[in-house]
Amino acid sequence: MIPANLLKFYIDGAWVDPLGGERIGVENPATEEIVAEVALGSEADADRAIMAARAAFDSYTATPLADRIALVRRVLEVYNSRYEDFAQAMSLEMGAPIEWARGAQAWAGQVHIESTITAAEEMVWEYSRGNTRIIYEGIGVCALITPWNWPMNQIACKVAPALIAGCTMVLKPSEIAPLSGTLFAEICHEAGVPKGVFNMVNGNGPVVGARMSCHPEVDMVSFTGSTRAGTAVAAAAAPTVKRVAQELGGKSANIILPGADLAAAVSGGVEGCFGNTGQSCDAPTRMFVPRAQHDAALEIAAGAAAAVVVGDPRDSATTMGPLVSRMQFDKVQALIEKGIAEGATLVCGGPGRPEGVNRGWFARPTIFGNVTNDMTIAREEIFGPVLAILPYDTVDEAVAMANDTPYGLAAYVQGPEAEARAVGRRLRAGQVSLNYPDWDTFAPFGGYKQSGNGREYAGWGIHDFCEVKALVGYGEA
Repeated sequence: MIPANLLKFYIDGAWVDPLGGERIGVENPATEEIVAEVALGSEADADRAIMAARAAFDSYTATPLADRIALVRRVLEVYNSRYEDFAQAMSLEMGAPIEWARGAQAWAGQVHIESTITAAEEMVWEYSRGNTRIIYEGIGVCALITPWNWPMNQIACKVAPALIAGCTMVLKPSEIAPLSGTLFAEICHEAGVPKGVFNMVNGNGPVVGARMSCHPEVDMVSFTGSTRAGTAVAAAAAPTVKRVAQELGGKSANIILPGADLAAAVSGGVEGCFGNTGQSCDAPTRMFVPRAQHDAALEIAAGAAAAVVVGDPRDSATTMGPLVSRMQFDKVQALIEKGIAEGATLVCGGPGRPEGVNRGWFARPTIFGNVTNDMTIAREEIFGPVLAILPYDTVDEAVAMANDTPYGLAAYVQGPEAEARAVGRRLRAGQVSLNYPDWDTFAPFGGYKQSGNGREYAGWGIHDFCEVKALVGYGEA
């Protein structure tokens, strides 16, 4: 699905030509073919969009909450009418298997908009505390910078709560996966989002992203991406003291407790690690297993990996597609080689493409055993289908190793309920999942340490886009 407006930007309620002429190709990572071109914005394009958002803010933020909720409902309705377009676009631009694109990628956008609407209706927007009235109101003009790995998940998690809070915004989707972002701008237009409230400029981080981050008329930056890029965003935003909400990298631990069902726990961990071709910041990429069960865990993990079907994303039988780009492929290959060089046991997979594959950025589902916590594959975010299995002697040791990381986005614990709960409390991560629960889109999502700050999803996301005002001396409501 190639959007008609891929060479334009959406600014002030209209599709407009870029002020510059730079373009880049959009690659299908499964075939290495260029399937479209996208325009890259300049600082001037970013300025134009930001000023449109600034001009629209006062009137939009004054609209009643019920009207803002109704607007997001219309966005959801149009999104649902083009659901298959989104699935096809994400399968094409990032290589997501079509069933995954429908059931996870496109679904994520849908469910986050739904959850945000529900949270908005349940949220207490103002209340009295003594003689003071506490009010939540939109923070202002927001710069929204989103990644390629979960395009609709991250766009919906930012745009929906910003609209609900009464903010105006400029979205910069990833230039690697711009098809779905452009489709989202099209549905905002069709849903009747007022002029200037939602704007979109394609472009790269060092130009458009940097300008959005430092612009004096931007009140908040919401960024999802690498920790390295997040550091640059925070530095650019600092001189104007804007709010910066960031969801960054991760190296999530998955502790298999001695009392866990080993087969179910290990197989579930492999599935979680390899989902989305390992390109998820909260993927459980470090599996900790009792030393006495290590060899059995490797055997179970190898069996689970063997069941992964790597292939054409258009084939409904495919469960793993390619990595998103040559750059990502090269990075993953280098880290697999590093794991071998540093002495980890290669259980399955390894360097190169899967057997019989000679084009596309397909990696082999790879599992390492006998990993120690000082190895590169246990320290660095690989962002590919690579699982490191680390043996431990005591649960205290497992917790200590799990927390011994600069990241803290997510963590996982498998085992008897009481023990899993106790271990979960000790892990330094923003979201800890116990025994592979269903995805909870009302739970706060965000990181400790270098995995970011702020929280997304439902009411937590709305709060991040709000200022808190105290009217002291207000009297009785």
